Amino acid sequence: MTELFIILGVVVFSFGLRSFSNRLLRKLGAIGILAATFLAFYLPTGSIVAGVGGLLIWFLLPWVELLTRIRQLRLPVDKTLERQPPPGASRFPAFSEMTDEVEGEGFEYVSDSGWDWDGMSQFYRIFYHPETREQAAICLTEQEGVAWGCLTLTSRVEDGRTFRTTNIPFSSPMKSAPDVTLRQAPDAEFFPDLLKKHREWMDGMGFQTTDLVIETPDELPGLIEKETGRQIKHNLEKGLIRLADTAGTFRYSWRGLFYLYFQLVKDMVRMC
Repeated sequence: MTELFIILGVVVFSFGLRSFSNRLLRKLGAIGILAATFLAFYLPTGSIVAGVGGLLIWFLLPWVELLTRIRQLRLPVDKTLERQPPPGASRFPAFSEMTDEVEGEGFEYVSDSGWDWDGMSQFYRIFYHPETREQAAICLTEQEGVAWGCLTLTSRVEDGRTFRTTNIPFSSPMKSAPDVTLRQAPDAEFFPDLLKKHREWMDGMGFQTTDLVIETPDELPGLIEKETGRQIKHNLEKGLIRLADTAGTFRYSWRGLFYLYFQLVKDMVRMC
């Protein structure tokens, strides 16, 4: 009984730490949950090996999702963006506020586009800033009842390279194409913060506005399609994905599943 109270005490204390906004305290809370897991297996058995084995369960959990759902997933090789109505407040509560922030920085609305496939959907509200030659987008991804939104900023250089900053906190499920450099800024909660980080990044590399491609708003959805196509082709060449039996679709290879696993573990550690 004493052992049970010790474990419960550590769990309650750890969840208490996780309730704080301070990043250090939250990380200590995550470590406490791992400690409670170790104790739950160690105290009844007196075996350190059993305790370590209990800890490993946390790192094996992603394989349940990978082997049951991701392994069966089939996605289109050619993703065609189509015009879509904007999501309502029930689907994306922060959508209107995000739109106001983007337009407040001088970006002009271009279009609402997206694609749907087998229970998955992605929506993009695309903007363009003609003076600075920057593309912005509000993105909403929905998959089996789970949804997350993010902001992206894109600058395309005359030499063919693309530089993109996003505040999405998750690692990419596929490798970026060789000509695309992605920078994550999950701490940029608001669009002005993301814009500042993106422009500081571009300035730090020595790029001027004149180095960027002048784009017409109508071509922006097509550019997203082309970049997605190049990314899929690159991952096919790297062996992370392979063409599926269903025509026009691809699936993750075993190599790709291991890549996804390490991306998930990396996110688990970073988001603790």
